[in-house]
Amino acid sequence: MNSRMKRRVGYGLIAGAFVLLIDALWIPAKAQVAQLLLDAAWEVTQLTGEPQQPWPWADHYPVARFSAPAFDVDHIVLAGDSGSVLAFAPGENLEAKSVEGGARIISAHRDTHFRFLKHISLGDELVLEDEQGVQHFKVVNTDVVDSKTSRIKPATNPNGLFLVTCYPFDALSANGDERFVVTAVPIETNALL
Repeated sequence: MNSRMKRRVGYGLIAGAFVLLIDALWIPAKAQVAQLLLDAAWEVTQLTGEPQQPWPWADHYPVARFSAPAFDVDHIVLAGDSGSVLAFAPGENLEAKSVEGGARIISAHRDTHFRFLKHISLGDELVLEDEQGVQHFKVVNTDVVDSKTSRIKPATNPNGLFLVTCYPFDALSANGDERFVVTAVPIETNALL
């Protein structure tokens, strides 16, 4: 191979590496920008009381802010739990939210927003802020269920919270039927002091 050919191959390899680098950085960069837009939409929603789309073509809007203080987790929660919602943030099951006095169900991907659930313990505090105010919860149970045979019933945990993500946490495929379910019950804020 002559030197001219070697240079071309070298330039080709450099260009290929540059394309791969841009591709690898694109998804995290997009995720960071999305979080900034979600935070801004949540602030407008709180100020106006009207749902605010984070970007003009979004088919979702913020409904709450979720945090897990022990894990330094703070996420905007979007309306709905479709795949397009969960690509950007945790999503709230709107059917469950409509059950009077029932628990709220929030889902997220196990390898992004809910990866901390791998380390959650009984007694951990969870916080949910929405149009009703700030609510504090205590984790009382974790369980692995088969999504084909089990359904989460909001009425079984009055005014509580269920967090749901795929399981096992380290699976190579996201196509399994198992779900990791965290059950949390409401606690009084002054009980935290």
